[in-house]
Amino acid sequence: MRIPILARGSMQGISIGALAAGLFAALACITTPVTNAMETPGLPRPGDIVFRTDFDTPESRAAWSLAPFASWHDGCQGTTGLRITVPVDQANGASMIRMPLDLRRYRGCRLLFECMAKADQVSQPAEVWNGVKFMLHYPSPTEGPQWHHPSGLFGTWDWQQLSFVAPIALDADAGEIHLGLQDSSGSVWFDSLSVTVFKGVPPQRPQPPAHPGPVFRGHDLPRLRGVMSPNTFRDEDLQVLGREWNANVIRWQITRNWGRAGTDRDLAEYDRWFEGKLSELDQALEAAHRYGIKVVIDLHSPPGGRYENHDLAIFQEVGYQDHYVALWEKIARRYRGNPAVWGYDLINEPVQNRPSPPGVADYLGTQVRAATAIRAMDAQVPIFIAAAEWDSAAGFRELEPVALSNVIYQVHMYVPGEFTHQGVGNQRTGIAYPGRIGGVDWDKARLRRELQPVRDFQLAYNVHIYVGEFSAIRWAPGAVDYLRDCIELFEEYGWDWTYHAYREWDGWSVEHGNNREDHTPSAEPTDRQKLLLSWFARNMKPRD
Repeated sequence: MRIPILARGSMQGISIGALAAGLFAALACITTPVTNAMETPGLPRPGDIVFRTDFDTPESRAAWSLAPFASWHDGCQGTTGLRITVPVDQANGASMIRMPLDLRRYRGCRLLFECMAKADQVSQPAEVWNGVKFMLHYPSPTEGPQWHHPSGLFGTWDWQQLSFVAPIALDADAGEIHLGLQDSSGSVWFDSLSVTVFKGVPPQRPQPPAHPGPVFRGHDLPRLRGVMSPNTFRDEDLQVLGREWNANVIRWQITRNWGRAGTDRDLAEYDRWFEGKLSELDQALEAAHRYGIKVVIDLHSPPGGRYENHDLAIFQEVGYQDHYVALWEKIARRYRGNPAVWGYDLINEPVQNRPSPPGVADYLGTQVRAATAIRAMDAQVPIFIAAAEWDSAAGFRELEPVALSNVIYQVHMYVPGEFTHQGVGNQRTGIAYPGRIGGVDWDKARLRRELQPVRDFQLAYNVHIYVGEFSAIRWAPGAVDYLRDCIELFEEYGWDWTYHAYREWDGWSVEHGNNREDHTPSAEPTDRQKLLLSWFARNMKPRD
């Protein structure tokens, strides 16, 4: 399940407006003159400096807008820093100052934003994306208004680094950096702000082959259609899924602590838990084989867990990465030749907002490490590779094929998140599909456009695509229309797919109705369940 790292919310009282040429001139005064990537010939490269400031010169401070709640004070190194203070009676709305940032050179890149900040008695806002705001905002004619920033920032804390990575739309022009508070009272200080290139422009795809050969899919059925698994094994669940629903694939998640930071750090404790999950998986594989269901083994919760910014520790700490690879060696050894296994799903929704340190592979290199270890003992089993940015379609823009055999590429589909995840971690509901969502008109044509990077990748490299997760929360108005449009696109493109989720949390359940407060299964099949069953009815079962 996707939990967004970068919030996109409404910005009451803030408009990007028309940016004057004089403001861009001010920006040039405070950008590091020697290493500024805007002045470097050629395409932007990872590590290029886009902008940085310590607020120490009058010129650097003059580039920011003025406001009565903002003032200049000592910063984290005893130099000048920005302070924002909002009284309790003025906590509603946006209290931020802004600075322009020209994004034209960085279209298609991902930029890393970093700053130092501290907070004093910042009140908890109603929405998780509000509170302390360190944010990039820019309009995109095709993608709609963009807001990118870390979320969940409130309370009292000493100087610490804040960071986030923002994708830059291909038609981005004038952006703004925002610093301050939204819907919160208290004080926050900012200093040592920098923007660097995290990922350069996406690779150019080759033309699709004129006469493509057969595509490796890892099965000989017309299509695999199914669901994400429950969190625990029950034989009756797989019996219903395989015999009554006629599903022929399940993505079995080895998971716990989803969405919580700082977990799974104790490797001895993690291994004890993991051994129990493998014993449970043994039972699930045996039952799935009886009921004609292929299984994708999904290591949903890797050792080391996630940081506060949702980065996976296996991309930053070599000890956790080595342990992760060893776990896949254990899985491959244990299940080699098992007829129920369709393949191995190496990483669930990779997120990497900071470069890997020397000697540690990045999100894609980590997957290659694990896949290479698997291949040393099993040359045939399908291996699933995930894209960046939560394995989103957007992540496929930067994805490059790996030099391994029998590989399938996986995508997850939860856009627009304002619709699919409404009421999940926030209180906003009633957002309907099709309709205007986040400043963009969403319908099947728009979904097709969102999936185009995956389709381009598929055709350019003649590979198979598997949709490991897609869903819409059950109380979302038009959820069945969204699911129908998604499935029709998957089917048109020849992709296998698994719906999120089956008998897991009832928010995603097609067996429950659209009343958010009703946690009992519906007496009659819901429209969403009928939709899935209509597609499952077309399934053929594995022959072995």
